[in-house]
Amino acid sequence: MGLFQWTERSSEVLRQGGSIAPDERLPWPQTGLMGIQHVIAMFGSTVLAPILMGFDPNLAIFMSGIGTLIFFLFTGGKVPSYLGSSFAFIGVVVAATGYGGSGPNLNLAVALGGIIVCGLVYMLIGLLVQLIGTRWIESLMPPVVTGAVVAVIGLNLAAIPVKNMAASNFDSWMQAVTFICVALVAVLTRGMLQRLLILFGLLVATVVYVILTNGLGMGKPMDFSGIVAAPWFGLPQFTAPVFDSRAILLIVPVVFILVAENLGHIKAVSAMSGRNVDGYMGRAFIGDGIATMVSGSAGGTGVTTYAENIGVMAATRIYSTAVFVAAALIALLLGFSPKFGAVIQAIPLPVMGGVSIVVFGLIAVSGANIWVRNQVDFGNTSNLMVAAITLVLGTGDFTLAFGDFRLGGIGTATFGAILLHQLLRLRRN
Repeated sequence: MGLFQWTERSSEVLRQGGSIAPDERLPWPQTGLMGIQHVIAMFGSTVLAPILMGFDPNLAIFMSGIGTLIFFLFTGGKVPSYLGSSFAFIGVVVAATGYGGSGPNLNLAVALGGIIVCGLVYMLIGLLVQLIGTRWIESLMPPVVTGAVVAVIGLNLAAIPVKNMAASNFDSWMQAVTFICVALVAVLTRGMLQRLLILFGLLVATVVYVILTNGLGMGKPMDFSGIVAAPWFGLPQFTAPVFDSRAILLIVPVVFILVAENLGHIKAVSAMSGRNVDGYMGRAFIGDGIATMVSGSAGGTGVTTYAENIGVMAATRIYSTAVFVAAALIALLLGFSPKFGAVIQAIPLPVMGGVSIVVFGLIAVSGANIWVRNQVDFGNTSNLMVAAITLVLGTGDFTLAFGDFRLGGIGTATFGAILLHQLLRLRRN
């Protein structure tokens, strides 16, 4: 099957409870709708991460589309994944640039050099996997480790919607309304509508929000002024990188987190779709590494395969890579159109928070699914300790500092799981 060829499947497959494989697709109109849903799923995090680092969010959206297409090409269109802004870079970029937390990052160029070198190392790891296989990585990161790391990504992000996306009691109730809307769509509808549960649930919750706020004055009204004022077309702000040894040393270790994330996502896709894509692991690392280098070269953030979109696939059972091509093309349009970006940014924060609760929860469950699919034995004390400690390190955002370098919850959980597994394995032997 060629790179740009997919077997077309009808909606009848979905109505009968079937799934759409990576090398299959729905009719193009439905594929486009699914692409929009994936854009919405990734949008909040892909915009939030650059804002926290002082990057241009519009450029980050644009480069996420470029990165996803690069990944698609390097994996031969066989691995369904979306590449968005990586949260793993936030701590080290802030440390390397001394960013104050608001407005543009005046030392952005220094961070870009570190991001490019990190992407280069990531690509080299991918080449090594291509040359000698995946056994050494799978030995370092067996299912008990990868399942824990994937679960931790969702659990670590959980505090963002729960703590930071509800400024009032009304907002908290709207978050609840939103995730109930999504859950009801998932359970009560069938066919394509059920597969668009994130998008449709978000639309219903937004309508409810507008009625309660703009109509009845119960909360902060939805602001449409940004949509009106935003131009239809505009170029993102590009920035050239500067290579600084201190920044490079701070940022490059993030590569280990990226490898663990990507490995976990590949295992999750294999488990969910029933298609073994482990053979594309090296290509996935290479594609992600090159996408990170390209993004950093233009002034964008480092990118990673997005767990948010893994969560959407878990809910919809649509794994078609055609959907991610559609999502990438939509992201390119968003990157060049402040108007489209303003529409999505106008979605009320508590509504986005409610959707995030669902998506982050689905990420955590997809990690548990890796354990189930690989029959991880939790009667084994070693497996139990690795999983238990990893989950708490990541969920609690356990942080360790090494001079100026700070390793946050996902990082400590990732390294902790790998090292603890190796230590306990030595003890068993």
